[in-house]
Amino acid sequence: MGEFATRADPDALLRRVQADEARSGRAKLKIYFGFAPGVGKTFAMLETARSLAAAGADVLVGCVETHGRSETQALLDGLAVLPRRAVEYRGVTLQEFDLEAALERKPAILLLDELAHTNAPGVIHAKRWQDALDLLDAGIEVHTTLNVQHVESLNDVVTRITTVRVRETVPDALLERADQIELIDLPADALLARLREGKVYVPDLAARALESFFREGNLLALREIALRRTADIIDADVRAYREAHAIATPWPTAERIVVGVGPSPSSAGLLRSARRMADGLRGSWTAVWVEGSRPLGDDDRHRLEANLRLAESLGGTVVRLSGTSRADAILRYARRHNATRLIIGRPTRSRLRDLLRGSLLEELVRGSGGIDVHVISGAASEEALPLSETSERPSEWPAYLLAAQLVAVATIVSFVVDAYLAPADTVMTFLVAIIVSALRVGRGPSVFAAALSVAAYDFFFVGPRFTFAVSDTRHVLTFAMMFGVGILLSELTRRLRTQEREARRREAYTAALFALARDLGAAADKPSVAGAIAARASDAFNGTVAVLLAEGEGELREVARSGDAVLDARDRGVARWAHEHGRPAGLGTDTLPGAAAACVPLRTDARGLGVIAFVPRVPGRVLDGEQRHLLEALARQAALAIERVVLAAEAKASELRARTENMRSSLLSAVSHDLRTPLAAITGAATSLRGDEAAVHPEQRRELIETICEESTRLERLVANLLEMTRVEAGAIEVHREWVPAEEIVGAVLTRLEGALAGRPVHTSLDPALPLLPVDPVLVEQVLMNLIDNAIKHTPAGSPIDVFVTGDADRIMIEVADRGPGLAPGSEEQVFQKFHRGAAPGIPGVGLGLAICRGIVEAHGGTIKAASRTGGGANFTVTLPVVGSAP
Repeated sequence: MGEFATRADPDALLRRVQADEARSGRAKLKIYFGFAPGVGKTFAMLETARSLAAAGADVLVGCVETHGRSETQALLDGLAVLPRRAVEYRGVTLQEFDLEAALERKPAILLLDELAHTNAPGVIHAKRWQDALDLLDAGIEVHTTLNVQHVESLNDVVTRITTVRVRETVPDALLERADQIELIDLPADALLARLREGKVYVPDLAARALESFFREGNLLALREIALRRTADIIDADVRAYREAHAIATPWPTAERIVVGVGPSPSSAGLLRSARRMADGLRGSWTAVWVEGSRPLGDDDRHRLEANLRLAESLGGTVVRLSGTSRADAILRYARRHNATRLIIGRPTRSRLRDLLRGSLLEELVRGSGGIDVHVISGAASEEALPLSETSERPSEWPAYLLAAQLVAVATIVSFVVDAYLAPADTVMTFLVAIIVSALRVGRGPSVFAAALSVAAYDFFFVGPRFTFAVSDTRHVLTFAMMFGVGILLSELTRRLRTQEREARRREAYTAALFALARDLGAAADKPSVAGAIAARASDAFNGTVAVLLAEGEGELREVARSGDAVLDARDRGVARWAHEHGRPAGLGTDTLPGAAAACVPLRTDARGLGVIAFVPRVPGRVLDGEQRHLLEALARQAALAIERVVLAAEAKASELRARTENMRSSLLSAVSHDLRTPLAAITGAATSLRGDEAAVHPEQRRELIETICEESTRLERLVANLLEMTRVEAGAIEVHREWVPAEEIVGAVLTRLEGALAGRPVHTSLDPALPLLPVDPVLVEQVLMNLIDNAIKHTPAGSPIDVFVTGDADRIMIEVADRGPGLAPGSEEQVFQKFHRGAAPGIPGVGLGLAICRGIVEAHGGTIKAASRTGGGANFTVTLPVVGSAP
């Protein structure tokens, strides 16, 4: 056993090997960490860089801010410095780190000062830490500097201390990504002396800094935070090392206290003692409860949850463990987290009971090893409810009666067939009764069944019969074995039932989370997300769940509800408080506990999104700890899903704005020439006509008037196409179907294009089996006109144009074919894009006609295709479905 007890966990070894392999194959990140500007981070980074360069390393200074410090500037001498990139911003030229040049240069080590710096608009990334990630991905080792106030998770803490909100932050994940963090420390008074001497800021800035951020109290607090943060990072490395090497003995690098908590009223005193001890030792403390060690009644469960909430309010960490042995679970957790002290309550049970069922104190002391065990007598409240032993509380007499009946049945059966059974067979009959009792009625009744079986066996089957006297002492061992087997089976059954109950509870919670994740994955908008969370939470907690989402100026609006209960004004006030403060409130919490609803905020790191309000079906029923954690887990999933929906909507809106802007630019670029050309022709012709009428020959006058008319028609068609394209983009095309003759549509189009078709033969072929077409005649005329106009533009004068209308009972096909240059290979789909023009130069138009055709055809539920024509030319085929029946 000793060999296996000290053997490293294979999973831990595998994780460590995988982590080592991942680290060995990636570029290293080194952070010089400090608590304030001026402690010497940049100075230390440059000193290390000079040493590496002297040893032959390829070191490049990507960006170093000297802030006018001469001693820092001197360290740059002899180092390769990357030129900065000049960026114009609001009339000012800013010098920024040139990421592209650094990636092209690709040094072995690059110095990147002030990791939290915000880049000027116009460079690749908004933040310098994003530049660092690109460098690391490119295989470049990065050395950088960072102050504690720029760590994202510490931003609020620093703000409360200094009353200065730091806007530039770095994600905590980047610190976790760092391969090495070097703390650059300096006493607060030494930093203040440097500041007064002008070694940190210029005199004017230094004077203002001394009055605000650089107060001595601020610096002392920031220094402590930086030291603790660095210690936490090192502690994580120590724990990983101990786990990988299976080191069970605690390393007392810092005081860590674990206190065992339970439903006992005295646990509150233990928690307060743990808090006082942690404060005195300047350490951390954790309250642990072992689920599955024994079943709890309702009173016990409520008292346990109150104790765990007290632990959280006292600043401790609450951990729920699982296991059938409390001592093993607590010791396993304590060793894994390098705990130095264990606190438990003084035993209150009798010594005999501890001998029979085991003593938690003795097991902890024997297995503690190098962990100190403190036994404290917690003060119990006088009005505390008595502890219950089991949740199967109502009445155990039916269970004991059933156990007695089973033993009676075993006795009768054995007595009837006694002549045919050996004594061992009779014993087995009673063991069957004990086993059935253990499986059916629990621990107490099964122990009773074991004792009753021993008595029945002795009275009816052991000589002298019908007395409790035992003539053969060998039967005493049989009695002991029967009773011992009964106790063992009862204990094993109790453990199995407890584990089964916990497994079912966890299975239900896991199923709820899985079902919610599945529903949220399919939800496309906020109401769908709210409906999914309301339905799943209502099923999980047996109550009414309302989801309120923030809208406008932070107002909450009920978006979804599952159940019958309605939130009153007080519950809505609790929901507003939870939303504004980002903490649970209402029923079962320490904030507004008299409310009928329990409210959990929907919140991400970026913002508050709303609230989940739960109203139990049984008024006043409080969620237990696991249910609260599940509700909070559901809230986190819902918040992430809502944020995903919001971000997707914002991204879609941004994409639409970008497309609109791109369309506007393309439109202006495309139509500027086409609008100016007809306007210039109209203006020139009208100016000539406005001049001396005698100087204008009648024939010339007719030509000028004709020019005005033609260019006006061209301009009108261009503007109409632009307006129609706007309708297509907005999806505002409405189809009003009518049954119209095919020759009417074709004839109307050819009449309107009579002038443009002058000198061009047009061949039409209309299927006589299609007397009427179920289409919007105005829209289909526009499609046919655009297709014929497109053929006119792309074919030489005199080239024929063919128009065919065919179909059957299900569809109608309209074809327009020409004998022009045809389509370029691969452009069959491209020709229907907005502003696309043919390759031939000098063709008028802005490239909207075919795009409009596609929009109108698709509004009819049809398709339009383009293809090159055999023998030269292009062929456009419109296919429209036949809707309804002809009158």
